[in-house]
Amino acid sequence: MPDEFALGPDPDHPGWMRWELREKGRYNSTLGPMSVMQRADGTVVVRTVPGHLQGNLADNVHGGAILTQVDISMFVCARLNGSLREGPGVTLDLSTHFVGAGKVGVPMDCEVEIIKETGRMLFLRGLVKQQGISICAYTGTIRKMPGRKIGARSGSPS
Repeated sequence: MPDEFALGPDPDHPGWMRWELREKGRYNSTLGPMSVMQRADGTVVVRTVPGHLQGNLADNVHGGAILTQVDISMFVCARLNGSLREGPGVTLDLSTHFVGAGKVGVPMDCEVEIIKETGRMLFLRGLVKQQGISICAYTGTIRKMPGRKIGARSGSPS
């Protein structure tokens, strides 16, 4: 796993790992700490606890916060399953269906699995749940960008 990410036991959640971006000033940090678990079948669960910052004016989780968690979760899944070993990837598409409201202060689990992998593409799907109830279903595609170091800009040396 690239040095940009820290993965270790989550002291607050036995059996889970804590996933963090080492560089705290990035957008990925807006969700707060993420706990991750990889099931035997390769499915990855990424848990956050949405707070006031992720809430909308109705005191539900803002759809943008849910989309952020979904996008990050797809990349966590790709890395934990070894599909993105080096270099970054980009989200090519993300299709979501909101089927319920997320509640602020309630753990939100993003379950994600790889349904197909090719040389340059990953096709994923999943559900976002709170207390076992689905609030969002999604599919997405990641394009792997091999040979580039994460954080390197186009045209700059690696």
